[in-house]
Amino acid sequence: MRQCADTPLFVSSERKNRRRGNNAAAYRQKRALNTYSCYNTDMAQKVVVGMSGGVDSSLAAALLKEQGYDVIGLFMRNWHETDDGGNCTADEDFYDVRRVCDKLGIPYFSVDFADEYYDRVFRQFLDEYAKGRTPNPDVLCNREIKFEPFVAQARKMGADLIATGHYCRIRRDGGKNRLLRAADENKDQTYFLNQVRGEQLDDVIFPIGDMLKPQVRELAEKFGLSTARKKDSTGICFIGERNFREFLSRYLPMKKGEIRSDKGELLGEHDGVFYYTLGQRRGLGIGGVDGAEDGRWFVVGKDVTGNVLYVSQSESALYRSALECDAFNFISGEPDADEFDCMARIRHRQPLQKARAKRIGDGVRLEFERPQRAIAAGQYAVIYDGEECLGGGQIERADDSGNR
Repeated sequence: MRQCADTPLFVSSERKNRRRGNNAAAYRQKRALNTYSCYNTDMAQKVVVGMSGGVDSSLAAALLKEQGYDVIGLFMRNWHETDDGGNCTADEDFYDVRRVCDKLGIPYFSVDFADEYYDRVFRQFLDEYAKGRTPNPDVLCNREIKFEPFVAQARKMGADLIATGHYCRIRRDGGKNRLLRAADENKDQTYFLNQVRGEQLDDVIFPIGDMLKPQVRELAEKFGLSTARKKDSTGICFIGERNFREFLSRYLPMKKGEIRSDKGELLGEHDGVFYYTLGQRRGLGIGGVDGAEDGRWFVVGKDVTGNVLYVSQSESALYRSALECDAFNFISGEPDADEFDCMARIRHRQPLQKARAKRIGDGVRLEFERPQRAIAAGQYAVIYDGEECLGGGQIERADDSGNR
């Protein structure tokens, strides 16, 4: 067995479906095993796999090892705090990486990007919440960390190819890298990669992009990987299972304020406008209100400056037919037309929606065929042409003037 590194070897520079029917499962499994054999003309070709300690990246490494690649596992440490129980979840994840790599007989290393993550991802996360918006740090993590310093580090290690356990695919077409949706629509992660530039995907491969999640776990068990039944991580990585409000209050000063109806009526008191998201209906603490019908209340707006939370009993107040992004990232290059039909989503796992895209300067305006619920500023609108993810932009505003 090859000697492995249990301690960080590298530090950052700043710190110094497709196929259906009864045979679909067998087809996808075979395709997953064979998809990247075309790259492997030289059996000594080196692949650095970004390993998180989960089953997806574990299987990615196993599949590539099976194909005869020279595989190296590289673990990223992006956060140093412990959870509420005093446990460092990064240490637990790295332990799982070690077990998998020992099983496969491949070397493994860790790299510390905590400084970059704090500066490039977490600071913006806090800034967005301070503005009363709803940020998505996972999108920024992919652009600023996983496909920037991580890929650069892998290439310093001599990688010919870089692999991750993302559920998505790549098609090389006319010198361009086109990001495609995964075979498993429920696990598809192209939404989170919408800010990645095409050139950042050079020499990047996604070994499990043609597989369904149950197949991933089944194959991981066949390989004897200890992560085969490990629970998928959920939520924001640096918060984990901790109480979100308690965590956020460590960094942003919170103060109680008024809850008012969309008509301006005083209804109660909130704990801090940063805690609430557009469309939220739980945890508002609004009881029986004189003159109001019994029923649910929904967050429909936030006045950060005045520290006022606005709510309504009418869910229709949450629907808008258009949105605008002041900046938009087209992954494989800008489209030929300034206006075009597309499919879009405004949150992960949302069913794709029909829309018309209109380019406005560096940004894009999306006008939906059907009004969308709770279009939240700070989140990302991502557009698709068939199976290709064209790119996305951060939502700045929404309105009702775009009915098609």
